[in-house]
Amino acid sequence: MRVISWNIQWGRGADGVVNLSRIIDRIHALGPFDVICLQEVASCFEGLAGGKGEDGLAVLSAAFEGYVAIHAPAVDMPAGGGRRSTFGNLMLSRLPVAAVFRHLLPSPPEREVLSMTRACIEAVVMSAQGVPVRVLSTHLEYYAPGQRLAQARWLQQRQAAVAMAASFPMCEREKTGPFARPVMPVAAVLCGDFNCEPASPVWQAIVAEQDCESPWCDAWSLRHGDAPHPPSVGLHGADWPDRPYCCDYMFVSQSLAAAVRDVCYDAITDASDHQPVLLDLDLSLAV
Repeated sequence: MRVISWNIQWGRGADGVVNLSRIIDRIHALGPFDVICLQEVASCFEGLAGGKGEDGLAVLSAAFEGYVAIHAPAVDMPAGGGRRSTFGNLMLSRLPVAAVFRHLLPSPPEREVLSMTRACIEAVVMSAQGVPVRVLSTHLEYYAPGQRLAQARWLQQRQAAVAMAASFPMCEREKTGPFARPVMPVAAVLCGDFNCEPASPVWQAIVAEQDCESPWCDAWSLRHGDAPHPPSVGLHGADWPDRPYCCDYMFVSQSLAAAVRDVCYDAITDASDHQPVLLDLDLSLAV
């Protein structure tokens, strides 16, 4: 099972120009992928730097034939003429998709601090081997540190809750209708732009093992040990940041730790201000 995660900055490259074709071409060149997780997908949003209100959702969904498109905008507002302006996450899966959840992440207010609503897509996909895996894609708050930490803790708690619920017996009302309990495997991948550096308090909150039978593990560290994470921003002269560092990650549940065959960062492309992160799993080795 191959997964790619990429904050595409609405298609705006390091040169400041919005060109979604560069994003699409790079994904195709790196692929094929079973699941494509994209952050900062914008549709009909005027005023974004370098853009002209492009419908990124439509363009990207049409570019990957045979993929199921799952959209989870964190921001959704009227655009005029009956249209909506949306900004958030898009997941594309060529694997069968079972249950889908769209979560708005916690955003405790911080006085006089800029912030944006943040979301997480959670989808259960059925691998070619018939193994169900939850895939979560998200983008944590950048400006408001309290919100970012609250969101990281929520992601840890979500994994703990799913692991706990897996041991509960199913009652009769949970077999059919709207109360039916969907397949919710503990085995999961969590990816995206977390706006934190390795081993920071936010990173540590995600991988915390407290009250979780199968906590999140940083896939890079599983595969590469103590080797530093490659930078995922600051490589190609975009208007930020002032130095290269890593803030984009692939996490896997502990139950998938043995299945991590490879994780790598594509340092070549300058089609966004972030670099894509690639994960390769051998699900025959999953616990």
